[in-house]
Amino acid sequence: MNTTDATLPLLQAMQVYFQGEKIEALVFILPGGLLSLVFGIWLLTDHPDTFARGVAIPCLAMGLLMTTVGAVVGYRAPAQAAQLQAALQTAPQATQAAEVRRMDKVNNAWKYYLALWAAFGVAGLVLRFAPASDLAQGLGIALVFYAGVGMLVDGFAERRTRPYVSVLAVPLASR
Repeated sequence: MNTTDATLPLLQAMQVYFQGEKIEALVFILPGGLLSLVFGIWLLTDHPDTFARGVAIPCLAMGLLMTTVGAVVGYRAPAQAAQLQAALQTAPQATQAAEVRRMDKVNNAWKYYLALWAAFGVAGLVLRFAPASDLAQGLGIALVFYAGVGMLVDGFAERRTRPYVSVLAVPLASR
């Protein structure tokens, strides 16, 4: 069996997966993080009330997180794909096995991310409706917003893993 022919479907699925990861990171997560930072700074500088400060705090925290994650994932994905492609040329079965293990870890993490975003949403709703504090209500509204953003980003990311993992699951020897 020709290794190149056997690895071609895996290489194609890998390219689609990592291209999607790069695009989501650089077109949505990174710009969303930068916009969150700008919005948070604007709220702190132009709106001195406590409600605006409550909205600004999560905007700044999530803006820093999203900017960092978007930049790291977006710029790491092409190098990671190239490294995997090279490794598939030299040790296809070992590379496939290692990538299956890595993707298992990735896929096992989704339930924890979903729980985190759900906790953000519930905490946000409680903060929005329970206290009379403007600061808490601002925090609550922003937490609900970021819960939705997190679920959206991770929803696309989780679904992007499915075709890649299904190709990874087919042993190279059986192609």
